[in-house]
Amino acid sequence: MLTVIIDARDDAQRLPALLAQLTAGAVDGLVRQVLIVAAGGQAGIADLCEEMGAEAHASLEAAAKAARADQLLVLPADFRLRDGWIGSLEGHLKRSSDGAVVSGLAEGGLFGRRPFGVLVERGRLEGRRGADLQRLRRDLGLRARRIG
Repeated sequence: MLTVIIDARDDAQRLPALLAQLTAGAVDGLVRQVLIVAAGGQAGIADLCEEMGAEAHASLEAAAKAARADQLLVLPADFRLRDGWIGSLEGHLKRSSDGAVVSGLAEGGLFGRRPFGVLVERGRLEGRRGADLQRLRRDLGLRARRIG
């Protein structure tokens, strides 16, 4: 089981679509907890968290401290999961506890930007003040291993 941390500081409007996709992972038993990182006072975040059973936090570090699972899946709010994402993540978690980059669906067609998330152990995220996904991916050296 894993905790999903969604960084919604830049794009909270696309958050409901990702939360809806994560529901299948919760039903399947893969997703244990969903934490949302939001800037203070972002409109509607508290209501959305209450409606979806998530918790809001001010930073990735605070969310990592609140995580109940040892494995964290950190995603941007605009991330869209690929078909088969549950099986891909479960397979990776059974084979290894190593971190990985998780690829999302490309925006804008074949040559569009491909969003990514990071699968990482909670201990590797704790204590990283001011972290964002780009810096987290680079600092943790998660370049080669891809899931999704």
